[in-house]
Amino acid sequence: MKKSVITLTILLFTAFVSFSQIEPDTTKAANQQTVIDTTQSVAPPVNQEKQEKPKKQKENKGNKVYVGGSIGFMFGSYTRISLYPILGYKFTPKLSGGIKIYYEYVKDKRYASTYESSSYGGGLFARYRIIPQLYVHAEYAQINYDIWDYYLGDASRVWVPFLYLGAGYSQKLGGNAWLNLQILFDVLQDSNSPYGSWEPMYSVGVGVGF
Repeated sequence: MKKSVITLTILLFTAFVSFSQIEPDTTKAANQQTVIDTTQSVAPPVNQEKQEKPKKQKENKGNKVYVGGSIGFMFGSYTRISLYPILGYKFTPKLSGGIKIYYEYVKDKRYASTYESSSYGGGLFARYRIIPQLYVHAEYAQINYDIWDYYLGDASRVWVPFLYLGAGYSQKLGGNAWLNLQILFDVLQDSNSPYGSWEPMYSVGVGVGF
């Protein structure tokens, strides 16, 4: 009887141990699943990076255009109003060019007869920035003047060519706005020019984007 009980006990213990060995390791499977989920959550958003590139290129293209110019005025017995707007385009970060419009109104009441006239025209210019604050400037212009002929005693309108060469200094005002101080010389020296021989031309203006 004792042998039968001992034998039965040994069989039950062996069956319990065998069953324990074939039980699935749920802890290991859970750890593997956790690793897989974590790897997927940190994958880089490839599609989002591709969509941001065209937007950046579009902004850079818009920054190549700039506007500016100068305004002059004087009132009294001698009245003078000058407008010189410009529109430019940056070909490179240092080289730019564009168009310029000229308009000037003059009224002189200092003499017996009042003199009143206006001049207008246009031109092309190019600028090269040596450093952020300093640039060189070249400009060709055609301006129509009402010129008085002292021999004939009459005035006639004449187109006068100019080729200005010079340099300018820029001071940043904030954002994309710049204050420009410029000095130019006319190297053509046309006989109908209203300016004196090699008379320097000073101007102060504001540019946005340049």
